[in-house]
Amino acid sequence: MRIVRYAVDGVRHYGELEADDRGIARCGGDPYTGLAPTGHVDKVGDVTVLSPLDRPRIFGFAYNYAAHVDETDQEIPDVPVCFMKPSTAVVGPGDAIVYPADGELIHFEGELVVVIGKEARHVKPSEAYEHVLGYTCGNDVSDRIVQRRESAYGTLLIGKGQDTFAPLGPVIATGLDPARLSLTTRVNGAVVQSASTADLLLTVPDLVSYLSRHLTLLPGDAIMTGTPSGVGPIRPGDEVEVEIEGIGVLRNPVVAGSR
Repeated sequence: MRIVRYAVDGVRHYGELEADDRGIARCGGDPYTGLAPTGHVDKVGDVTVLSPLDRPRIFGFAYNYAAHVDETDQEIPDVPVCFMKPSTAVVGPGDAIVYPADGELIHFEGELVVVIGKEARHVKPSEAYEHVLGYTCGNDVSDRIVQRRESAYGTLLIGKGQDTFAPLGPVIATGLDPARLSLTTRVNGAVVQSASTADLLLTVPDLVSYLSRHLTLLPGDAIMTGTPSGVGPIRPGDEVEVEIEGIGVLRNPVVAGSR
C-alpha cells in the first residue's frame, strides 16, 4: 500500500495511490487508527500532494553508513549519534527547499525514513516491525558551517533544523522489507548518491529499539536512518531528487531565501 496525504480545494485527505500512479482512492480515517475507502477516486493531476506526515517529531541518525563516515574523516561511533529536527522543518513533494540568505554551504542528504505506526517503548529489535507503519523518502538538508560550529559545543539544531530542511514523501509505503532497498539521490538529474540500505550500520529494528529504550515513540514519528556517501552542496536553482525502491521519488527545487 502507498499512502498519500493530499489536498483537494483546500481540504486534506488520506488515500491510496493506485497502481498506475494516476488515481488516488480516497479514504476516511487516518493511517494510525485505520483507513477506510470511501469509493471516491481523485486524479493525481487534480490534487496537491502533501508531506505524508503532518508536523511529525523527527529523529535523525548520523554516521550510519561506513562509506559516509569515511568521507567525513570520522570514526565509526561507539554509540548511536542522534539528533532531532523540528516539525516545522518538514515540507512535501514539490515544495521548495529554502537556501538561507546567510547560508554558505548547504548539503543534501538522501535517506530512508521510518514512519512509526504504533506507540513503542522498550521494544526489542525482534519486535520493532510491529511498531512500523511504513517508509518514505527524506532529505536531511544541512547547513554545514552552522552544523560544525554547533557540533564543537555538543549541540546540533540550527544546522539541521531550519524551515524546509526536512523534505518528506511522496508516499508512505507499507509492507516493504527495508533491509535491501536501493537509494539514489540526483541533483539536476545527475546521480550523486547510489547505495543500498543493506549497508546501514544500524538497521531499522536496531534504530527503533534503541530509541524506544530511552523514550516513547508515537504514531506519526519519523526516523531518518542516515545518509550514504556522496553528500554535497546545493544552490538556488537546483532540483534535488531522492528515489528509494518501492517508495518513489521525492523531488524538491531549491530557492533563495530572503533576509
